Amino acid sequence: MRKNGQISIKGIVQGVGFRPFVFAAAVKFGITGNVRNLGSEVLINAWGDHFEEFLCAVAGGTPLSRIDSVDVREVEGHAPEDFSILESTTGALSGFIPADVATCEECLADIMQSGGRYEGYWATSCVNCGPRYSIIHALPYDRERTTMDEFPLCRGCSDEYTDPGSRRHHAQTIACHACGPSLALLDRNGEPVQGDPIPTAAGLLDDGAVIAVKGLGGFHIACIESSASRLKGTLGRPEQPLAVMAEADEIRRVAHVSPDEEALLSGPAHPIVVLEKKDPASHMGISKLHTLGCMLPYTALHHLLFRNLRARMLIMTSANEPGEPMMTTTESAFSRLADHIDYYLTHNRRIENRCDDSVVRDGYIIRLSRGLAPKRIRCDLGDISILGVGPELNSNVSVYHGGFLITSPHVGNVRNPSTLAYLKETAETIRAFTGASCDIIAHDLHPQFLSTRYAWELAARSGARLVPVQHHRAHIAATTTEPCIGIAIDGVGYGDDGTIWGGEIFAGQVPDLRRVGHLEQVLMPGGDLATRFPERMLYGMLPDDSTLDLLAKRGWSETERNILARQVDRRFNVSMTSSTGRVLDAAAALLGICREKTFDGEPAQVLESAAFRGTPTIWERECIRGDGMDILLTSAIMKKAREASRTHSAEDIAASFQATLATGIAEMAVRAAHEEDIDRIALSGGVAYNRFIRETILAHIKKEGLTPVINREYPLGDGCISAGQCIWASAVHRQEKN
Repeated sequence: MRKNGQISIKGIVQGVGFRPFVFAAAVKFGITGNVRNLGSEVLINAWGDHFEEFLCAVAGGTPLSRIDSVDVREVEGHAPEDFSILESTTGALSGFIPADVATCEECLADIMQSGGRYEGYWATSCVNCGPRYSIIHALPYDRERTTMDEFPLCRGCSDEYTDPGSRRHHAQTIACHACGPSLALLDRNGEPVQGDPIPTAAGLLDDGAVIAVKGLGGFHIACIESSASRLKGTLGRPEQPLAVMAEADEIRRVAHVSPDEEALLSGPAHPIVVLEKKDPASHMGISKLHTLGCMLPYTALHHLLFRNLRARMLIMTSANEPGEPMMTTTESAFSRLADHIDYYLTHNRRIENRCDDSVVRDGYIIRLSRGLAPKRIRCDLGDISILGVGPELNSNVSVYHGGFLITSPHVGNVRNPSTLAYLKETAETIRAFTGASCDIIAHDLHPQFLSTRYAWELAARSGARLVPVQHHRAHIAATTTEPCIGIAIDGVGYGDDGTIWGGEIFAGQVPDLRRVGHLEQVLMPGGDLATRFPERMLYGMLPDDSTLDLLAKRGWSETERNILARQVDRRFNVSMTSSTGRVLDAAAALLGICREKTFDGEPAQVLESAAFRGTPTIWERECIRGDGMDILLTSAIMKKAREASRTHSAEDIAASFQATLATGIAEMAVRAAHEEDIDRIALSGGVAYNRFIRETILAHIKKEGLTPVINREYPLGDGCISAGQCIWASAVHRQEKN
């Protein structure tokens, strides 16, 4: 039986209360020695009769830690008289930093305790909760390397920080009214509003004010439901659904919440969870869809606001424009929100790393961000370092180094210069935290993406090798590296042939995925213009007099119709696409339920909501063989929908269209599986968030005795691309070495 040893514990052991946890275990088991933080490793020198019990206890870790390995070696020197926490030093960085965590129940109790030190304090936290990634500027994780360093501890906080019996023992974010960050409520002129900021802000919200609120990772805009139309109007987002924040009983009152969704809502991340409304026609001012994005209060500030509000629900939407980075400074909020905001509830804790809210639906990640990212997965991609710079829309970055793949929080749409700058900033932050040099830089195949150009520039400076990765193959690589049939269904992605892909069937194994099927390539008149105006997409699919007559009835002038017809006839500024998303856009246009896209994914989401109220019929599918591939004729499905529109409701047609398209896609994949003798079928792409389409495809695969594979670690949409790029680049490198 060992009586001493040097214990090395590797993993996510920074920012999770690991050293105080070890100290408490040492006291419990009568152990002397010390513990030191070495980056992604905690090194413990321990002596005592109950060494084995102590080892077993510390190997279990804290609630927020992730243990990769526990090793015990012979310890040098003599046993000291007590146990101490030593100063951190730089060491291995593979474990990285945990994501920001929602305020824990114990801290909430402290906040609500009358007469307590933390009563009513908005930034209360402990070793088990609070900000992490958003405040760190260097490793190892200690207060002096976070934005909390600007707030020296008062006597009371210092006593708790050094008290082994306290939950705030070595809690780097410890703060209180006396020494911590402070709140301010400002009017639109930047002048302080009299009164306690939180109850005053709550009263203003109840009276209909729109307030910018500085949170963990950036600014949100908050208002009550009756102010929603005003907010949407000033922001220029009249149709876009908004997320809401409410306490659990109110969320259960307005939406269906399964046990799994309840666990997600209340878990450490507290993401936005997209739920089905109990009454699809309710809360139409917030969301005209049958769903509602809901989250619980996740900071002490939120809880204190709700304690003072009469309203049961707040709209809580990101203050930035869609696709833009989160605003993190009060100055930027004043300059960019002046026309939209009545008041600003802000604080003086600097946000080092911005972070938007995570979004989850049916257990599938839509936006990987606060609480869920940076995401760290242990995997073997070889002995090289790889940077994946992501796609163009819904982008993030991933870094592989030392056996771990780290994916950043959501960045946004890298069409915007400000978002490109944020992408570069994030890539440098993740690289610095992991110590990665990046031997390979993987990027999208599209030569005009700003992320691709960034990869070229970075490689020119660093000498790194460039590996281009086709968008949809990256989707499949992020899902599985096993031999499979891959279904990638999304909006747009640059294809091998220079056309726009988005409804693809692959066969093989990363990095050899052959395109064996796809949706029919149809016309996109005006390119991106067809994305904004889905009726153009409809004519691209059905370029005939019947479609022109429909457009005439909807107010298109004869001149507009003639220009569109000539454009298609002459193939002038017309792209070809197999995109599933564009097909759904055209169906929404056919039914007249979305004639102009005002937010990302609007036509397909509106179509899904209409289908939710309909009864599906699976129509006959037409599939042809061309260039050795199966091709599902989506124009034939659209013609059936047009014929059905004479006798059936829009809801039934929407449901039938989705069912027929999903069945046709599944049938192509199943045929490929039988032809290739592969029993695994992977599904990825943003269209797979559509519950009916996803479940129809998965059910058909299972019915045929095949195994479906779908990603729950990364977003089904483009938030998985940077990780897929790293995985693909590694496979290319290994293949060439062999």
